[in-house]
Amino acid sequence: MKIAVISDLHLGAGDACDWFGHDEGQFLRFLRFLEDNFERVVLLGDIWETLTSRRRGDAVGGLRTAREAHPQIARRFEGARYHYVHGNHDFVAGSAEGVPDRLLLDTGGARVLFTHGHHHDLLISKARWLSEFGVWVGGWIRRASLDPLYRAFRGLERLSENKSGSDQRFRRWALDVAKDYRADIVVTGHTHRAQCHEEGPRVFLNSGSCQEGRFSFSALDTARGSFGVHGYEP
Repeated sequence: MKIAVISDLHLGAGDACDWFGHDEGQFLRFLRFLEDNFERVVLLGDIWETLTSRRRGDAVGGLRTAREAHPQIARRFEGARYHYVHGNHDFVAGSAEGVPDRLLLDTGGARVLFTHGHHHDLLISKARWLSEFGVWVGGWIRRASLDPLYRAFRGLERLSENKSGSDQRFRRWALDVAKDYRADIVVTGHTHRAQCHEEGPRVFLNSGSCQEGRFSFSALDTARGSFGVHGYEP
């Protein structure tokens, strides 16, 4: 089976807090490319940005507003070829709509686990409210056009994300989860950093990010045993 995976789009309300950053016509052509070349397309979390609504804690309203701001993409994602797994920025889709936080597929050629990866983040697992509050504050900094403050805010966040060994720890966690599910392949998002790594009998993939104008996707051909992460030229 041929499967494409995209994650971390952060489609928002169409205002200053919308970090999607794509021309929608170009992104729709990208989706057409995926549909033409893959049997399934997995939306692997943080597809919608629901945490930067004007009223703190209104994730349901944030989800609705984001979809209203990107109606053509929202309709495309309703197609039968798409499978949606929520992340931490669209966590509300789980409680409000029953969207799963994991997807397990037996393709005949391999057993594949798809999970966004936020379960690895201690701040999210132990104090989700604090993580979400930080995102909400960052949204208001962006709305207030305090660009130097926002860049400093994001810089601190990225410094924490990129600390030594973080990618290796995340990969180790994902491979351990794959072992628990007896999966041959585990695919994640969350870190916004594309990876493809084989360790023993298992394969780890991170789809990267389609945020802020980037195009990145994982590609799996389980019948041929082919796996990788790719970019796309619109």
